[in-house]
Amino acid sequence: MVTQAVIAAGGLGTRLRPLTDTIPKVMVPILGKPLLEHHIEQFKKHGVKEFFFTLHYLPQVIIDYFGDGTKWGVKVNYFIEKKLLGTAGGIKKFKDKLDESFFYTLGDIFSLVDYSNVSRVFSEKPDAIGMQRIGKTEKFENIDLVEVNDEKLFLKIHPKPNVSRPPSSYLLRGSFLLNKKILSYIPEDLEYAMTTQLLPNVIARGEKFYGYECDDYSQGIDTAEKLREVEEYLKNHLIK
Repeated sequence: MVTQAVIAAGGLGTRLRPLTDTIPKVMVPILGKPLLEHHIEQFKKHGVKEFFFTLHYLPQVIIDYFGDGTKWGVKVNYFIEKKLLGTAGGIKKFKDKLDESFFYTLGDIFSLVDYSNVSRVFSEKPDAIGMQRIGKTEKFENIDLVEVNDEKLFLKIHPKPNVSRPPSSYLLRGSFLLNKKILSYIPEDLEYAMTTQLLPNVIARGEKFYGYECDDYSQGIDTAEKLREVEEYLKNHLIK
């Protein structure tokens, strides 16, 4: 069982203003509860006991709210990025505390992913340095895509913009299960991007990185419209 999760929680949330004038994007309330709290509750359902938050914008708001995690029966660790380290750079700051395998997710995504099943699938791929959620899409212009084989092994990353849809390509989504070995490919104290730098690097080095496809609900929250969409989904499907 994977018991640790790293969550990127440093985003500025400029498109969610004025909500984010005084709180970080991951603290935007969804039905009265911060998005980041929803992450903790969902991961905890699937055995995660320790969290690692990378912070940047208004970090004290998050630290004051979650403290050491005792209120939720978990342990919370923090690292404040004085300068943003990108979607991959901040993960390395926890290298001395992370287990052999750990979850990683972008904090601005509301997710109901079955992380227990993610762990099960990952355990069946002993050669994997990592696994990322992927999804079918007919779009290609303004999204990052990955080309995979029949086993969902990553073959090539196609960063946006794309002038055509690559063969056997899927949408890259923001949830990961990573082997600690991948940290050796992340430079110290430099801004480093997951999609355009880390993944192409590990693929080029011959490492095995796989896709995980599922229909579990998730939605990136970067606009007020998407925030309302998530709240409507919860009201219609989960709230009784």
